[in-house]
Amino acid sequence: MDGVSPKFVLPETFDGVKMEITGQLGMIWELVKAPVIVPLLQLAVYICLLMSLMLLCERVYMGIVIVLVKLFWKKPEKRYKFEPIHDDEELGSSNFPVVLVQIPMFNEREVYKLSIGAASGLSWPSDRLVIQVLDDSTDPTVKQMVEMECQRWASKGINITYQIRENRVGYKAGALKEGLKRSYVKHCEYVVIFDADFQPEPDFLRRSIPFLVHNPNIALVQARWRFVNSDECLLTRMQEMSLDYHFTVEQEVGSSTHAFFGFNGTAGIWRIAAINEAGGWKDRTTVEDMDLAVRASLRGWKFLYLGDLQVKSELPSTFRAFRFQQHRWSCGPANLFRKMVMEIIRNKKVRFWKKVYVIYSFFFVRKVIAHWVTFCFYCVVLPLTILVPEVKVPIWGSVYIPSIITVLNSVGTPRSIHLLFYWILFENVMSLHRTKATLIGLFEAGRANEWVVTAKLGSGQSAKRNTKGLKKFPRIFKLPDRLNTLELGFAAFLFVCGCYDYVHGKNNYFIYLFLQTMSFFISGLGWIGTYVPS
Repeated sequence: MDGVSPKFVLPETFDGVKMEITGQLGMIWELVKAPVIVPLLQLAVYICLLMSLMLLCERVYMGIVIVLVKLFWKKPEKRYKFEPIHDDEELGSSNFPVVLVQIPMFNEREVYKLSIGAASGLSWPSDRLVIQVLDDSTDPTVKQMVEMECQRWASKGINITYQIRENRVGYKAGALKEGLKRSYVKHCEYVVIFDADFQPEPDFLRRSIPFLVHNPNIALVQARWRFVNSDECLLTRMQEMSLDYHFTVEQEVGSSTHAFFGFNGTAGIWRIAAINEAGGWKDRTTVEDMDLAVRASLRGWKFLYLGDLQVKSELPSTFRAFRFQQHRWSCGPANLFRKMVMEIIRNKKVRFWKKVYVIYSFFFVRKVIAHWVTFCFYCVVLPLTILVPEVKVPIWGSVYIPSIITVLNSVGTPRSIHLLFYWILFENVMSLHRTKATLIGLFEAGRANEWVVTAKLGSGQSAKRNTKGLKKFPRIFKLPDRLNTLELGFAAFLFVCGCYDYVHGKNNYFIYLFLQTMSFFISGLGWIGTYVPS
C-alpha cells in the first residue's frame, strides 16, 4: 500500500485512462458542456433578450408619452378645476380646510429641526393647521431634543403636538396610523406627510390643496423631490440621475394617462376620506405608501402629480445607507406584488387597461424585470458566454438595446449626461442588491420585512462633512470594517472572464468587463461616495 501512487484514479468508463486532475476536469467540462451547459446558457440568453425587449418597449412607451405630455397636454391647473384659496373678510379663515401635517421620525438627530421648522413656516392659517410630530426614537436624548423643539414652536403660536408610542409596531405605517386615531384629527380633511429631512416651501399647501378641494375624485397630490446634496459626491449624483427619471418621466406619465402612480411616501397630500375608504395604513410590507396607493386606486380614486411643486430633501451620502434603502425599495414592491396581484385582477371598479398598466408596467417590468435583466444579463449571462463561445449573443441585444435604454433614462438629468457611463456601471452594481431584494420579496424570505431607517446627515452639513472626509483619506486603513464581500466576489468573477476574453475572445467584451470589475471592486471596498465631482 505504501507504494501506491496518490494519483487520482478515473472510473472504468473512461477505459482506465489516467491523467492529472486538471486534465480530468477539462475532460469532464467538455463532456458536460455540449449536452448541458450550452443549452442552459443559450436558454438564459433568450430569456434575457426577451426581458430586454420588454424593458425597451416600456422605456420607448414612456418616452413617447412624456413627449406628447410636454407638447400637447395642458398644465394641471387647466386640466383640473383650480381656484386659489384666499382669506375672506367676512368668513376669515373658515374657508380654508383644516390640514394635518404628519412628520414621522426615528432618531433623527441631524435633521429634526429642518422638517419641523419648514412645516411650522407653511403659509396657512394657524387655526386651520395641525402639525403632528410622530417620534418613534429609541434614543432618550434625541426624544428630548425633538420634544423641546416642538415646545419652542408651540410657544410661538404654532399648533404642534409631539406624539410618541410605546413600541415601533408597524414602523412608519404604524406611526401614521396611530396619528390618525387622535381625537383632534376628525376635524381635518387632508393630511400632508413629510419625512424628517423634507423641507417644503411656505406656499406648498396653497399650491396643492385647491386641487383636492375642487376635484372630489382626487385622493392624492404628489410633489416632486429636489435634492439639496446632489453635488456632494459621485454617489449622490448617480442617485439623482435615477430618481430624476422616476419623477420626470414615470410619475408624470402615470399621472397624465392613467391617473395612477405610486405614492412616494412623503411630500404628498392625501384626502383622509380616501385613506379610510382604502382601509387605512397597513404594515404588511416595507412600502406602506405604495400599498395604500394601489388600494385607493382600485377603489376608483385618482392621483395627481405636480412636477413644478418641489420639496427639498436629502439623498443618502454613504454607500451603506444607500444599500439599505435600495433593499427596502426593491424588496417591498416585489412583496406587495405577490400579495396584491390577484386582488388587482379580480377588481371590478377599474378599467381593464388600467389593470394591465398596474400589473404589467408598474409592477412587473419596472419593479422586477428592470432589476433582473440588468444583473442577470450584463453581470452573469454575458460574462459566462465568454467562457462558452458556442453560445452567441446578438449584437442588438448586447449593445444596441442597452444603449437606447440608457439614452432614454438620461433625459431626466441633462446636466449629468457626462456621467452617464459611470451611472451605467454603478446601476449594474446596484442591480445585484436589487435582484436579491426582489427575490426575497417575491418569496417572502427572511429579510422581506426588514426596515432600516436611512441615515441622514442634515443638508447644511453634508458638503462640509464630505470635505473633511477627503482631507482624512488615510481612513482606508480601516478596510476590514467596510468590505462588501458580495461585490468583491463578483469583481473577481468578472475579472477572470475579462482575462479569458482578452486572451481567447473575439468580441472585445474585456473592455466592458474590466471597467465593470473596477466598479464592483470600488463598491466592495466602500469607496463609492468619497469622490466629489467638479
